[in-house]
Amino acid sequence: MLQGFKVVELSTHIAAPGAGGMLADWGAEVIKVEGPEGDPIRRGFEHLTPDGENPGFQLDNRGKRSVVLDIRKPEGREALVRLIREADIFITNRRPSALKAARVDYETMKLENPRLIYASVTGYGLEGAEADLPGFDVAAFWSRAGVASLTIPKGEDPFALRTGVGDHTCTLATVSAVLAAALERGRTGVGRLVETSLIRSGVYSVGADMAIYLRLGRIASNRPRKETIAPLVNFFKSAEGRWICLMPRDNRTDWPKIAAAADREDLIDHPDYATDGLRRKHVAALVTELDGAFGKLPFDVITRRLTEHDVVWAGVQTAAEVAADPQAAAAGCFVDMPDREGGSFRAPASPVRFPGADLPVRGPAPAIGEHTDAVLSEIGFSEAEIAAMRVAKATV
Repeated sequence: MLQGFKVVELSTHIAAPGAGGMLADWGAEVIKVEGPEGDPIRRGFEHLTPDGENPGFQLDNRGKRSVVLDIRKPEGREALVRLIREADIFITNRRPSALKAARVDYETMKLENPRLIYASVTGYGLEGAEADLPGFDVAAFWSRAGVASLTIPKGEDPFALRTGVGDHTCTLATVSAVLAAALERGRTGVGRLVETSLIRSGVYSVGADMAIYLRLGRIASNRPRKETIAPLVNFFKSAEGRWICLMPRDNRTDWPKIAAAADREDLIDHPDYATDGLRRKHVAALVTELDGAFGKLPFDVITRRLTEHDVVWAGVQTAAEVAADPQAAAAGCFVDMPDREGGSFRAPASPVRFPGADLPVRGPAPAIGEHTDAVLSEIGFSEAEIAAMRVAKATV
């Protein structure tokens, strides 16, 4: 899909590398520029894997080529600039002040390559007094953007977001932004700066709630099961103890279907539950009634009945159950990724499929600096120049 696009990525951890990883999945040439110590996330979870490599790093960096450059050294910076001159897209999550100090900020780079699409991925954006703050997703996306306070049930202590959830939300925004800019450049011949941030991605991810607050000045908290304002939008256990998520389209029309699925048709016209307003008023009692009813029925029976009534439901699955879910496989959620021994291992797919144009997954992720000499040679460096860079400690 993106064959012929050249991406240079100067980034670490998840959000920005994830964007480069998706572009690589879709056929772009992606060159990952790392400092001499490498991307720190390479070392995460390494003690758990047989090859000592972080599966998360593999996910976001498969199919890339790695070049080591110390851009604090003049020779390293010049090599990066030469790479950027030939790039279609530059992705970075370095802080604005660090980029400016190294003279690889957008205003400087657009003079080197007016066609460049320069993607800045930050915690808090490029403007404002706190633009230079460091920001992982648990901090900028989850906590500061309000996602945590809207998600954690009322009265419960805060807890951390799972690894990379906010980062990958920002990844999707970044990929969308650079491809939109690529379309514009196709018309104008000129690149542009595109900016994404964890805080903005977080605010948008809870945008429905935020829109209500901005318009009305108030917002409902996320409440426990027996205190929710929508008792049918809830979770119930089967006889085996498996949780089922219910998400009715309309609480009025779906109520008789849910009651029938639970073998409690007697509740449909009950004076405490006959209307949506009454069900909200008597939420604790209704949830208790449905807990008892669903708790007597097998999971397969409940879900078959809900499906027959076209009620929206889903099992609350563990990671192991998702991995074994045939529908997840049919939807393309997993890919077989090449490893360094000539075999492969299962990994998450990117979230988009192009039917009829599925590309083989490239991989594995590169070793630190695996392609330094080859990439520098391709942009005109001689063997002597590369050797001189090593003497200057601008590469390894």
